[in-house]
Amino acid sequence: MSDRVVIVTGASRRIAIGAAIARRLVADGYAVLLHSWAPHDAGQSWGADPGGPEALVDELRRAGGRVEHVSADLADPDAPAALVDTARDAFGHVDALVANHARGSMQSLEDLTAEELDHSFAVNTRATLLLAKAFAARHDDTRPGGRVLWMTSGQYHGAMPAELPYIASKAALHELTRSLAVHLMPRGITVNCINPGPNDTGYADDALRAEVTRLNPGGRWSAPADTARLVAWLLSDEADWVTGQTIASDGGWSAR
Repeated sequence: MSDRVVIVTGASRRIAIGAAIARRLVADGYAVLLHSWAPHDAGQSWGADPGGPEALVDELRRAGGRVEHVSADLADPDAPAALVDTARDAFGHVDALVANHARGSMQSLEDLTAEELDHSFAVNTRATLLLAKAFAARHDDTRPGGRVLWMTSGQYHGAMPAELPYIASKAALHELTRSLAVHLMPRGITVNCINPGPNDTGYADDALRAEVTRLNPGGRWSAPADTARLVAWLLSDEADWVTGQTIASDGGWSAR
């Protein structure tokens, strides 16, 4: 069993990407600190997981996982450092960060508000950078496998005019990847960004599901497990020379 410890943020729903990542990492022997913030999902059209984040924690522990859980609003500027400290206190060290959390926002130019811009940047960009800062400050460089992974969206492949606060904050992460990678590689910490493409996590209606399936060269939607496989590889020793990259796992969606 691996003694490596990974923080996975944004694991509030068992159907979504964070849960799939956690399942894969537990299966691979990692200890995992799960982060969730169910109130965000409760305010979205898809709603919160009926079992709450605790249902995922119970599932992973029944599978033999060494799992701890923290519920925290990452709009709080103190939450990222507290999250990393909790992981280190629980497991003794922290080897990797998978910043999967996201605040979704449907605002076009005419609907745009300063409040939503601030909130989206606070959660999607500021919290992710502060998580990376706290992780790097507490990481033991004598241990192998230092990793930072975060998620962008498809804004660098095609227009998303109805989601301006979301894509602005995700685009910032995309552009930050190379700079942070150069800064941390001398310490043996890699930094990479993942674009998971359209993922079937319960938000799409039948019409959208059919349209994406038709347009995707792979003939289907991405599944959370597709992203989890890429995460698992990027966390592995085989990926220790891959850094500063934005990688799409989307069946050719972004290559059309």
